[in-house]
Amino acid sequence: MADGTETLSGPQPIKRPRLPIIDIARGIAIIAMVIYHLSWDLAFYRFIPVDVSYDPGWVAFARTILFSFMFLVGVGLVLGHGEGIRWKAFWRRWIFVAIGSLLITLGTWIAFPGSFVYFGVLHAIAVSMLLALPFLFAPIWLTALVSATVIGLHFAYVDPAFNAVPLSWIGFWEVPPLTNDLVPLFPWFGVVLAGVTVTRLVRGTAVEEKLAAIQPKNVVARVLAWMGRWSLVIYLVHQPLLLAVIAPLSMALGTEEAGREIQFLNSCQVSCEATGATAAQCATYCQCGLEGVNRDNLWEPVFTGLVSAEDQAKLDANNRQCSALIYPELNAN
Repeated sequence: MADGTETLSGPQPIKRPRLPIIDIARGIAIIAMVIYHLSWDLAFYRFIPVDVSYDPGWVAFARTILFSFMFLVGVGLVLGHGEGIRWKAFWRRWIFVAIGSLLITLGTWIAFPGSFVYFGVLHAIAVSMLLALPFLFAPIWLTALVSATVIGLHFAYVDPAFNAVPLSWIGFWEVPPLTNDLVPLFPWFGVVLAGVTVTRLVRGTAVEEKLAAIQPKNVVARVLAWMGRWSLVIYLVHQPLLLAVIAPLSMALGTEEAGREIQFLNSCQVSCEATGATAAQCATYCQCGLEGVNRDNLWEPVFTGLVSAEDQAKLDANNRQCSALIYPELNAN
């Protein structure tokens, strides 16, 4: 084009007013994310008794937050590029997200090597931003159809081949790999396309005018809007800041050690009773196992899964010793 503006298709982009309500929505979503991660950290370090990763209420809360973020990705793509892609702005944003996702992977690999994040929220957003570009200009009915299909397939199809890490980012697994966060494209790319669809339907209508008329008129609304504009930066820095406070405090108070022992005993009890042993037998067996893990300093291999040959030999010896307590016949030899 004569002025150097590049677009994917269609006429020169039209400058439209920013919708503060979208920034406010992002601000609310990022606050909810901080609350969830704070609770997760407190649970992980055993400051609170609830298991945030599995408690149904907390799981629903986390899914709601994730839905909000992914839906707003689609909204933002239409608002920013729906009249024609502004490539410079798009790539600047995309590179920021991509670098952020790599930092999340590196940081979690250092902190949680056995369950690091290899395809979390930012990874899914980066891929979805690229995949969604054609749908900014495709027929709306087609975008809606693909959105419904991507979401629907998640509930209709599973295959154990997707349980493995190399394919798990797509979705369709029966049992997800061990990771602190996994946001597969099926169904979450479909949620992004849902955001694209809804925003395109209201673009240029009276609904958009009403949304544009909503302005942050008090301090709370203005703070939320500011947080929404800087949501990506907040997402990147909030968890390291939380852990910088909670982890040392846990070490000072000893909550991490007590918590991991409780977690070990609970997990061991469930696994043991699944073999047919009685609750009393399993309590004896698991207490013995805990003493062995403490004695041989095996916490890291137990929790990370990174077990050396020497560690495995100690674990096997401990297992035999503890099994003999509840099955005396094993001492016959």
